[in-house]
Order: sequence, then structure tokens, then C-alpha cells
Amino acid sequence: MANHKSALKRIRQTEKRTARNRHIRSTMRNLVKQVREAAGKKDGETAKKALDRAVPLINKAASKGVIHKATASRKISRLTKLVNELG
Repeated sequence: MANHKSALKRIRQTEKRTARNRHIRSTMRNLVKQVREAAGKKDGETAKKALDRAVPLINKAASKGVIHKATASRKISRLTKLVNELG
């Protein structure tokens, strides 16, 4: 265990940051899953609504550094393409 005051503070900060990142990442994954499930059921309207909720959160995850910006771009692109193919 750390002995220095600064090391103990870093541990506390890391725990907070990890919890925040985990929440953002899991929420993003759940929204992506909702889009894919709606697309799998050929439900275009529900998929479009789910996509509208997912895109801002994916962008937020990228801006916060939880995921890389290219990963965010790729996810958004693939989900948009999937929803657009439904018609």
C-alpha cells in the first residue's frame, strides 16, 4: 500500500475516474446493443430512436477519452449504415 500522501490521493482519484469511465463505457455498450437488437428485429423506427440516443453518448465517451475518437467514428458509422439499410 502507498505511504505518501500524494500517492494515496492518486489512488483515490484513479478509483473515481475508473468508476466514471466504467459507467460511461457500459452505458454506451447498452445503447449500441439496443440499436443492434432493434435492427435485428427489422424495427426501423425503434432502431432510429435508439441510434439518436446512442450517437451523442458515443461522442461523449470519445471526448472524455474513454474510447478513441476513431473507434467512436467507426461505431457511429456502422450503426448509421445498419439503421439506414432498414429503410
